[in-house]
Amino acid sequence: MAEFEVVRQITIAAEPARVHGLINDFHNWAQWSPWEDLDPELRRMYSGPDTGTGARYAWEGNRKAGSGTMEITSSSDREIRVRVSFERPWRATNTATFTLNPATTGGTDVVWRMNGEQTGVMALLGRVMPMDRLVGKDFEKGLARLRAAAEAAAD
Repeated sequence: MAEFEVVRQITIAAEPARVHGLINDFHNWAQWSPWEDLDPELRRMYSGPDTGTGARYAWEGNRKAGSGTMEITSSSDREIRVRVSFERPWRATNTATFTLNPATTGGTDVVWRMNGEQTGVMALLGRVMPMDRLVGKDFEKGLARLRAAAEAAAD
């Protein structure tokens, strides 16, 4: 087993509450998630509360999108934690954390972090291609989309 951490950050010219709302409600993820365009036929299922702790999202898609679930395990003004459980194309459970802080120049500093352990085939793959290289660009794409969604709403 090999532990990993992927971290990316961005400053968004929108109030923290606006950015928080885009992350804290899985219904809004279609606006900014970097994986939304992997499968135009992606099936999304929502359960639990609409927002915050206990909100759940499940997806089933093609080979690229795979399938899995996400659940918000804690939510405060400054931090949202999400348990991400992948079922296909491989099994893994990781923790994603979004940290939101007022930026000194105005707007919001957002840090997106994912932690987990690579086991089995993913542990072997991780020796050749670290998780940061596998999903780091996805995080960058997602944060750019999050910025675009939050700043468009702030206009």
